[in-house]
Amino acid sequence: MPWGSTALDDVDQRIVAALIADGRMSMRSLASQVHISRANVYARVERLTREGVIEGFEARVDPARAGLRTSAYIGIHVEQNAWRELAEQLAQIPYVGHVALLSGEFDVLLRIDAPDNTVLRDVVLEQIQQLAGVRATRTWLVFEDRRGQAPFGVE
Repeated sequence: MPWGSTALDDVDQRIVAALIADGRMSMRSLASQVHISRANVYARVERLTREGVIEGFEARVDPARAGLRTSAYIGIHVEQNAWRELAEQLAQIPYVGHVALLSGEFDVLLRIDAPDNTVLRDVVLEQIQQLAGVRATRTWLVFEDRRGQAPFGVE
């Protein structure tokens, strides 16, 4: 099984891959693409959603084209017992798009997409570094971004 703890058969994997590629695809098109009936595809998508395999449907936005021309990853060292409270606070800061708990050199990694360097500086120095439990940060600017392949690939 290539992904997750829920046992997904080959049809489920093809459904998930197709929806990752195009979440706006109609159920009719999805059924045709994975070679099952519309009733079956409706039932499977409902089950995959109910079981939490599919968490929702969203638009993928190009940050630069949306006016967010400065992107960065922020590595954060946190106090040992501060993760849970910090995760909630970090996720509420404007322009923070992703919060991940890590092993290794840093405890937390953030992805920030901001309009410019001034806003990025404010987010890091005035908002993130001021939170209780944050010991230090390190910033890496993103020069170019490429999307990787979906977990199941796309047929």
